[in-house]
Amino acid sequence: MDTLDKTDVSILRILQENSRLTTKEIASRVNLSTTPVFERIKRLEESGYIKKYIALLDADKLNRGFTVYCCVKLRRITNDVAVNFTTVIKEIPEVVECYNISGEYDFLLKVCAPDMRYYREFILNVLGSIDSLGSLTSMFVMAEVKHEIAIPF
Repeated sequence: MDTLDKTDVSILRILQENSRLTTKEIASRVNLSTTPVFERIKRLEESGYIKKYIALLDADKLNRGFTVYCCVKLRRITNDVAVNFTTVIKEIPEVVECYNISGEYDFLLKVCAPDMRYYREFILNVLGSIDSLGSLTSMFVMAEVKHEIAIPF
């Protein structure tokens, strides 16, 4: 963050809260005119601080509110096996997050499904068809207590 000044940090915080604000609205919040704010935002995008702009959707309304965290252990760990596994996982739409983790398991998946029946079929027919999968443990979200997208800084 050494290349960011206070104004850049303010702009990033504002955009995390609401990326639909106009440059003019952001400029008024950081006490600058629109041109320098526009240039700062472009610089933040080009330097990779801003990766993309998205809309957060309601999973329940889209019938994908059954959230499962799935811990995966591979049969064996080699670079080729891990690369193959991640390549397959990236193509599965129900898997919305995937992390290579340390400890007892190799990967942690976040899966969004409509319900338990769908998830059962998903395990049997999709994840179960991955050759390198050794075992998995599923943890079902009963209630969402905190879900922050913004990065605290």
